[in-house]
Amino acid sequence: NIDKETLPEGWRMGTLGEIATCLDYKRKPLSEDERKPIKGVYPYYGAMSVVDHINQYIFDGTYLLFSEDGANVIDENGHPALQYLWGKFWVNNHAHVLQGNEVVSTEYLYIALKDVNAAHLVTGAAQPKINQENMNSIQLVVPSKEDMEDFNKIIQPVFYLYKQKTEENDKLTELQSLLLAKMGQL
Repeated sequence: NIDKETLPEGWRMGTLGEIATCLDYKRKPLSEDERKPIKGVYPYYGAMSVVDHINQYIFDGTYLLFSEDGANVIDENGHPALQYLWGKFWVNNHAHVLQGNEVVSTEYLYIALKDVNAAHLVTGAAQPKINQENMNSIQLVVPSKEDMEDFNKIIQPVFYLYKQKTEENDKLTELQSLLLAKMGQL
């Protein structure tokens, strides 16, 4: 819990629902049978990871997925399961889809949510779930506009480098698999 009185001037507390754009309405789940005839290059994401690859996408840009349901909606410390994504992809209905809005960046949301304790927001005994209403009620520190701009000037290059290195690693892993398959044919 953060004492509102100790926040720097111009900073405040706000809810996730007020500082993030939730794009859950764009999600569309596809069954395995529906995905079979449309196999392709675009990742199809579930609550925790890529579930499949298909030839269509819904999202194109930088987004944050917040696990909605499943065994791992939170980790052992109560932190929400998050995926920072970019590019073209499809999301099923097991992850909330978020972006920063005019108040904060998507990268700020990712960093701020990593340490939030969301254990009290989980409902459902058989199938743990964090519904949209509970997710949107999460309290976060909202920096002043000027401090957010300064933060973004520092953090954007770091996330750009992260994206570059992740894509490079993915290509190297793909190349490794290809080379190992070719070596197996010799």
